[in-house]
Amino acid sequence: MSVCLLPPAALALAATLWAPSALSRSRWPAREPVLGLWAWQCLTATALLSYLCALLISAAPVVEATRAGPAGPGSPVLTAARDLAVTRPWAAALTLLLASGAGWTAACLARELVHAWRHRGARRTHLRERAPDLPTTLPAARGPVLVLEDEYPDAWLTPSFPPQLAVTTGALRKLTERQLEAVLTHELVHARARHNWLLHLSTALATGFPRVPLFAHFCDQTHRLVELAADDTAARRCGHRTTALALIELNRHRGVPTRAVSRPLLSQRLERLLHPPDRLPLRRRAATSLAVGLAPLLFLSIALTLMTAGPG
Repeated sequence: MSVCLLPPAALALAATLWAPSALSRSRWPAREPVLGLWAWQCLTATALLSYLCALLISAAPVVEATRAGPAGPGSPVLTAARDLAVTRPWAAALTLLLASGAGWTAACLARELVHAWRHRGARRTHLRERAPDLPTTLPAARGPVLVLEDEYPDAWLTPSFPPQLAVTTGALRKLTERQLEAVLTHELVHARARHNWLLHLSTALATGFPRVPLFAHFCDQTHRLVELAADDTAARRCGHRTTALALIELNRHRGVPTRAVSRPLLSQRLERLLHPPDRLPLRRRAATSLAVGLAPLLFLSIALTLMTAGPG
């Protein structure tokens, strides 16, 4: 069993400690943010599946005993667990540690989902109270749009079913029709790509395991890449310069562009819009997407095999 533990344990450690730093230093995700998001998701999935494989292998005697008979006093399950703790205490400790990590991960995800659900409902109710639904007369609007009285230009999306777009009267006054379309397109990309769920996942893992490099980098990079991906879509539809000017207008009251350096993500977004980077060649995009997608699929198949077959 110790030999079988080496591959998943080694890959789990590599995906958790070494790979995140290497991927975060790479420059190509900023050129292809959608592919970069896919790479981070696959890396995280690979690490989680590796830990799952290690858990199944270390607990193989107990799992086999569970398939052999029901739990109870003197049952094969308790006998196998007692034998595992006596003959291989390191395996019992590893199994307990991995099981605790799995339980804590599930608890963190559930807590984040509950918090997001409550926050979404409260915010949507607050918006409904401030303004009624407006017919879709704004450019690029799809579904209900709320217009809120506010001198500052702003626009955002409240994830819901359907997504709720909100725009202030300040944005309607200061943004041109084309700039407003770019802003709304940016927000609609977040809704259609379900970026909010990806942000909740990365936040839950980073909050639950604050000292794990993979989850910390996953959270930071996800918040960055979802904005870059939405910017790219808005720029392709409305123009890079138009999207950049809309971004400046929305953040002018926050000290932009005079203090853009103090907000590195905003500064990077403006730089990419004003000086768009070249995209990766199609072959390299396809090869990268295939390569990062194979790793979690491989370990998913291993996990399924371990769950359906015995350790012998």
